[in-house]
Amino acid sequence: MATDPSTTPAPTRQASHRTILMCKPDFFTVSYRINPWMNPENPTDTSVAVQQWQTLYDTYVGLGFDVHLIDPIAGLPDMVYSANGGFVLDGKAYGANFTYPERQPEGPAYMDWFAANGYDVSVPVEVNEGEGDFLLVGDVILAGTGFRTDTTSHAELSSIFGREVITLNLINPSFYHLDTAIAVLDPETTDGSNNIAYLESAFDEPSLAILRQRYPDAILVSEEDAAILGLNSYSDGYNVVIAAKAKGFEAQLRERGYNPIGVDLSELLLGGGGVKCCTLELRR
Repeated sequence: MATDPSTTPAPTRQASHRTILMCKPDFFTVSYRINPWMNPENPTDTSVAVQQWQTLYDTYVGLGFDVHLIDPIAGLPDMVYSANGGFVLDGKAYGANFTYPERQPEGPAYMDWFAANGYDVSVPVEVNEGEGDFLLVGDVILAGTGFRTDTTSHAELSSIFGREVITLNLINPSFYHLDTAIAVLDPETTDGSNNIAYLESAFDEPSLAILRQRYPDAILVSEEDAAILGLNSYSDGYNVVIAAKAKGFEAQLRERGYNPIGVDLSELLLGGGGVKCCTLELRR
């Protein structure tokens, strides 16, 4: 007799300790437009952004994460999106080399922080936007391209870390970084596998073929939830911090045995960032 999926118990998930880097949005505003989310004509409220960011920070602290802070710099309103500041693995930090001039000073600022905190810093030659386009899934690095990060950086990344790097091509301008279209649900390998969630329409067909082959059990997220950056989330393997309004994704996560925690970052969404954008993983 076939098993009824609705009665199949969800897997038991295990939270793992995480260490992250964040940047308080003391200077957050939208004064230029470098992605479809940004509109300088719409007013932003820095104090609201700070309050919402503080809730995210407090959530991480409450989950037992080690949260490090980099000082914000006046004139760099997007520095709050710390995920773009680099990619950190095995005690090495591969710096960011931003596409747009408005964000380019962030690269050296983050590399200075990495060096001051004991990481072996690799200064990038190629254009890349850090963990915005590089996601570690098990021993593999998924690497996005199409809008910001150049494919030439994928080889540079591989040479630095000695890991397999898989190129995925983004085709929807609203999902211009990989971390807006894929959520890593299992940062640590469990039962020999790691799982993800993703938005199918964000990728070209060759990339979809890769994702379907490698992650047959992935959660496929709706356009509605992705449109509020529901996939721009951060998981410790059990607790998954997501956009508070991504209710469909929340239900999908619960069905799979995860514990979704909704946080409202609507003010920071005006700059094109969500939970993961504000979260850079530090891996020794």
